[in-house]
Amino acid sequence: MPTLPRDEAGSLIIYSWPGGYPVYYITADGGTLCPACARDAELQGLTNDPHDPQWHIVAVDVNYEDALLLCDDCYEPIECAYPPDEEGNDDNANQ
Repeated sequence: MPTLPRDEAGSLIIYSWPGGYPVYYITADGGTLCPACARDAELQGLTNDPHDPQWHIVAVDVNYEDALLLCDDCYEPIECAYPPDEEGNDDNANQ
């Protein structure tokens, strides 16, 4: 298992450092987990088994702009750093 970033308490991070950007976790089967589900799965001992690809966490990444990214466990949207405005326009398109 790769070394995953952790907070001061030793838990998987929720936001990147530096920057404070929201993160998500990637499993061996290409799935995505929100930080809450990744933390819960780790507490249950599910994330260290390479023979269970739906839970085996292989990477962490920042969700910059994907407002439609969902957690494969709880099906909740994973927070993104730069969501589109209320009309669906990309706030960063003209920067």
